[in-house]
Amino acid sequence: VSVEDANKVQNSLNKANLFNTRLSTKGGFLRETNATFIIGLKADKVEKALEIFKTQSKTKTQLIPNNILNEFDAYYSLPSEISIGGATVFILDVEQFYKL
Repeated sequence: VSVEDANKVQNSLNKANLFNTRLSTKGGFLRETNATFIIGLKADKVEKALEIFKTQSKTKTQLIPNNILNEFDAYYSLPSEISIGGATVFILDVEQFYKL
């Protein structure tokens, strides 16, 4: 989640009693700071969490220099428009969970 949306996401998760851990991370492509959330939920709460991420994480467009996109580092004068933001969600089944 982008840093611009992270507080909205976390506040909404907290209001819904979906306890979470927020980590500051940096993306490998644009090298921008993001927020990564780790959330342990029962299956019946997953849809609520997904809805929060959908409504609170907005997709935006950004112009970037083409030399970032070009694997040969050739220079092009016109930037490219890419879609950024939103949320990427991984859902994993956990066989065991301990809270010590």
